[in-house]
Amino acid sequence: MTRQCPYAIDPTGMDIHAEAAHLREQGPATLVTLPGGVTGWVVSGSETIRRMLVDPRVSKDAYRHWPAWVEGKVGAEWPLAIWVSVQNMITAYGAEHTRLRKPVAAAFTSRRVAGMRPRIEQVAEELLDQLAAVPEGTPVDLREAFAHQLPTRIVFELFGIPERSWAPLHRIIKGFFDTAISAEDAQANAELLYVTMADLIAYRREHPGDDMTTALISARDESLGGGEGAAGLGKGSGPGSGDGDGDGGRGAALSEKELIDNLILLFTAGYETSVNLICTCILELLRNPAQLRLVRDGLASWEDVVEEALRMEPPATYALLRFAVEDIEVGEGEQRVVIPKGDPIVISFASAGRDPQVHGPDADRFDVTRATRGEHLSFGHGTHYCLGATLARLECAVGVQLLFDRFPDLELADAPEALPRVESFISNGLRKLPVRLRAERRVG
Repeated sequence: MTRQCPYAIDPTGMDIHAEAAHLREQGPATLVTLPGGVTGWVVSGSETIRRMLVDPRVSKDAYRHWPAWVEGKVGAEWPLAIWVSVQNMITAYGAEHTRLRKPVAAAFTSRRVAGMRPRIEQVAEELLDQLAAVPEGTPVDLREAFAHQLPTRIVFELFGIPERSWAPLHRIIKGFFDTAISAEDAQANAELLYVTMADLIAYRREHPGDDMTTALISARDESLGGGEGAAGLGKGSGPGSGDGDGDGGRGAALSEKELIDNLILLFTAGYETSVNLICTCILELLRNPAQLRLVRDGLASWEDVVEEALRMEPPATYALLRFAVEDIEVGEGEQRVVIPKGDPIVISFASAGRDPQVHGPDADRFDVTRATRGEHLSFGHGTHYCLGATLARLECAVGVQLLFDRFPDLELADAPEALPRVESFISNGLRKLPVRLRAERRVG
């Protein structure tokens, strides 16, 4: 069996876990229709996904392995084009992936991330001081006032982003993850993203600092024997284009487009996923007070909270896109399918996190003592494993612990089921997290 009637993915992501469960029941690979009419295969189930993520027959390079993209049948007009048009380490294949990942990897070693703990604690405490000034009992949106601010401040500092770029980037990233966005708005948002990132690079070339942007610019410019300024940011740098340097960037440390696209990846991944993760941890502890008690009694750690949150609510629901380099057989017996060469592949992290074959029949329940809490794929697996995973875990564990230490009687201001979620089938998080802050600890 190679074809089946496609299932239409909900672009708003309003019930991602019901959708993931349905697709998992259909088999390890299910034909789906993505927003904009593109068909592909959703891969479900933890073990199938693990194998797929390390299979050399699977590529993330649309320019080499997606015929519809190469031939122009799908182009910049596709609402999700930005997810495949970028040319960075996450969309690269084989040796190209190694080349693009190497300049970035040194910034995310465990030692360097551990050294960021004092600054993360300082920023978190500053934000909590601001929250402490809110009159007790007054509802406050904790997503906006804390979960959003903490990773954003850290990412801005890490990448040396000037304050003038903060507001535009916030708006752009929101549109980046909005998978119900119109094609016209998606194109406009992508163009604004490139303009904003070009401005950032020009600023950092003029004002270098001790930050990731400057480091990547240096790696790029030194490979050209002195650099070419921002000359490579012309017509060839937009979504759906080829490499702006004319040689495809092959062999160079980084092409100008690859420089921009790596920064796009690193900033968006370092911001949106961490916000979602922090909100999930807070929400699950507030709606499951017995779980919070386990942590406070020393029977589980804040790190356990983070892992269980990652398992149960992966910050990214689906991973777009991969492509079959050759025909790939998936499953056995009646569930056997063949993913044809050149077909798009979508990885369902939501399916893996609640796979009953791994996490048991109660996989939908939040349990910080769950033996399999760390056996998730929310940061990927194999060569494309998320470089920022250690930093995201640290930001979340530190931030959530300090929050509950400062406000031990924190409580939700709305019912959990009434909390609005991000309208996206890629980003998995809350749009708002209204709470009431109570600083004093109850007696008894």
